[in-house]
Order: sequence, then C-alpha cells, then structure tokens
Amino acid sequence: MRKACLEKIDEVIKNGPYKDNWESLSAHRTPAWYSRGKLGIFIHWGIYSVPAFGNEWYSRNMYNRDDGAFAHHVEVYGPQKEFGYKDFIPMFKGERFDAAAWIETFKNAGAAFVVPVLEHHDGFSMYDSAFNRWNAKRMGPCRDVAAELKAECEKQGLQFCASTHRAEHYFFMNLGRAFESDVDPDAEWFDFYAPAVYNEDFGPQTMFPTTDAVDGAGPDRDWLEDWLCRTCEIIDKYRPKLLYFDWWIQNQNYKPYLKKLAAYYYNRALEWGAEVTIDFKHNAFPLGTATLDIERGSLGDIFPYPWQTDTAIGKRSWGYTTDNEFKSAFNIVTTLIDVVSKNGMLLLNIGPKPDGTFTAEETEVLSALGAWLRVNGEGIYGTVPYKFYKEGETAASSGMFSEGDLRYTPQDFRFTYKNGVLYAFQMQPGQTAEIKSLHTDRCGVCVENVRVLGDNEVEHFSCGKDGLFVRLKNAPQGDLPLCLKITLA
Repeated sequence: MRKACLEKIDEVIKNGPYKDNWESLSAHRTPAWYSRGKLGIFIHWGIYSVPAFGNEWYSRNMYNRDDGAFAHHVEVYGPQKEFGYKDFIPMFKGERFDAAAWIETFKNAGAAFVVPVLEHHDGFSMYDSAFNRWNAKRMGPCRDVAAELKAECEKQGLQFCASTHRAEHYFFMNLGRAFESDVDPDAEWFDFYAPAVYNEDFGPQTMFPTTDAVDGAGPDRDWLEDWLCRTCEIIDKYRPKLLYFDWWIQNQNYKPYLKKLAAYYYNRALEWGAEVTIDFKHNAFPLGTATLDIERGSLGDIFPYPWQTDTAIGKRSWGYTTDNEFKSAFNIVTTLIDVVSKNGMLLLNIGPKPDGTFTAEETEVLSALGAWLRVNGEGIYGTVPYKFYKEGETAASSGMFSEGDLRYTPQDFRFTYKNGVLYAFQMQPGQTAEIKSLHTDRCGVCVENVRVLGDNEVEHFSCGKDGLFVRLKNAPQGDLPLCLKITLA
C-alpha cells in the first residue's frame, strides 16, 4: 500500500505545476476565503479527554515519572503495565457527539473555517484510516468523526480543514519504555505506541531540538514515508481546505518530505478547483510557500504575509480537563481584533468532553464572540491592514507563548481597512474617543463621516490637526470593544 501511495505522489508532482522545491512552491497564494474569513475553530478532541487530567499530553505524561500525571494515573487507574493509555479507548465513546450541532455552534460564533485535530501526538486517528487500525471509526466512538464534520461544514457553509500531529508520535510515548509498562515492543498492541523511540536523541530532556535543523537527530526514512502517506490519505479522503501542522516538522529530516507533501497537496487542490494552504510553525516552510502560525502569541507589527495565531479558550489545556481555567470573551475578542489588524487570522480552540459535548465556559465565550461579530464583523471580515495597526501604549508581546491578559484603555485603538472605509476599534469602550493618529495636519487624513456599529449613535465628531474626536450619544453597554466606521473623503 505504501509503495502505491509513494508512486502516486510522485506522479501527481510530475504532472502538476507545483514541484517539490521551494522556488516552485513560492508561487502558491493564500486562499481568498481564508484571508476574508479571519476566524477558525480548532478542536482538540480525543482519548485524552477521558482522563481529563493536566492537559492533552496525558498520553506522554502518564508515563513520565517526573510528572504529576504519573502518580495520578497509578492512584486512579492502577500501574501503567496493567492499565495503559490504550485502555482508555473503550471509555472514549462520544455518545453525545452531534456534528450538526457542533458546526452550527461554530457558525453562530462567526467562524469561517473549522480545523479538527484528526490525529494528536497520541497516535489515535479521529478518521477512518487504512494506515492506522487505531482509529475512531473502528474503536471508541466507532464513527468517522472527520467525515461527519466535513459533511456538516459543507451543508452549513463553512470550510472544512484538518490538523495532524502525527510527526511527534515518533517519540511521544517513549517514556513508557524506561520502566515496566504496557509500552512493550513485544506486545500485540505496540503498533499503537510505536516506534516510541527512546535513546539519547529522544529522551525526556532532548525531545525538543535545540535548533530548528538537527542533523542526525530526526526520524528515519521508514517513518517519514509512512508519515507522508498518512498525510496524503487525509488530503485525498477529506479534501481539507487547510492543513495544520504542529511543531517538530521543522526537524531537518522532514524537509524533503515537506516539499513533496506541499507539492502534492497544492496540485491536488488545483484538480479539485479549490484554494488551500498549509499552516506551519518555526521555520518548517519558507515564507510565501505556506502560512506561518504563532502558537499562543502574536507578531509585533503588520506582517507582509497573511499569518495566523492559534490559541485556546482554555488556559491550561487544549483538550478537556476537569480543572481547566478559561479566558474571558473580552480576551478573545480583543485578541481577534489585534491579530486581524496585523494581517493575521485567529484559530480559536475548544476541547470537547469525552461524550462529545462542550463545556459551559467555552459555549458562553463562543456565544459572546458570535454576538459581538454580528454587530462588528463588518470591520473584521474581508478587511486588510491600514497604514498602521494601532494607537495607544498597550501592545501584545511578539513571539510564541507570549499571550496574556492585556489591560487596554480607552486610548488604545486597532485599525482595519476595506473599500475606502477605516474601522477603528476602541479596545476599552468609552463614550468619547480621541484618535490622535487621524489628523488633518500636512499629509493627514480627511474624514467625511463617522458612525458607530451597533445601536448607539455618534452625537458629534470633528477632525483637525490634533486628531479625530468622537462623542457618542449614549455610554457603551458592556466591556467589549466598539467599532467606529470612518468614511474617508
């Protein structure tokens, strides 16, 4: 099966315009639907939602004797040799999973695309795979989750996308080989954990490469070919409009296979008549060949290429846990505005419970986000950055894992632009707004009209050499940002 897969990949690349080199792949363009839609929903749902302890790395941490999940597992479920990660599968039933209700919730939240994690680091596929018998169609829920979500996305008008974290599985379960556990190379179930590489290159302290290109410390050819075929299976079977990869594919050994994967995907999309893109982290892909993703962080200014941040409503875990903490709607809305103002998209994650339902906290945030977008979405969807993205002292830190709860003031603004109209978001709403950047002095701007989106009204505005001053008729209700629609003369 693998031989036929690899031959097909080579044939598609040979016959298509995209070749497996960076120069050819640089001709790829960011999809219009993606740049226009701005907001996607990320979904971490899998076996790890059953123990619901710590975070979505439970499959690794339960075998890590230095992690709290190890002692927790022994106390609750017994020794890892007697009850291993595989034994959670029958408990992962998804009996209340309703794809139609999921997609309706995401649509009402204002999302344009949906990105379920079709395989996390734990190696359990949430789709019907010919390469992996450990999948949700055959075990656990006994349903092709990917197919059901795709069908509902198409029915309700959202873009179906996909994420695979298969790359990290090469070593992810390896700590179970350091003591007596069910991660046993001689066991009939070892193909679930395999290869669980455990050596000086992939021990607990060195699984993260110290540089983005590590020669000799990456996976072998057998693994890489298998990874390529599994990923192309997702492409062909589910035709995702976006393919998201987590970290570690930046390892040097992946580079030739990333080129093949991208060329195959882009050529196949041309056959479908679809616009697609790939999300990557670190320097896995050169800029312009795919879409840069910043995890739980941001970029410091307007970026010349469309980019993305992925973050979660949950603070502690991407997947469901019983003690997770959650961000406020204010945090999520302001993050969306800030990212969009800098030419970015927001991929917002939720972690459903093992039965397939959502937490009350995540449901509440999604509802508030959708309500806000129904009023203010005109300043988000289909916009591009203005000449500058902000006014005010408050700014998000640049880089991965740099997010936090920012204390915005009424003097903090973010800007977007569309069709001759400037949208100014007052991040902490007030009854008056003074935007010093929008002044008439010398080469300044000329404002024809100002109104506020929603049911409030502009009582007065004036634009002079000191900036634009706006006073609303009524004080804003609530703490979510308001949007001023500024028509330029």
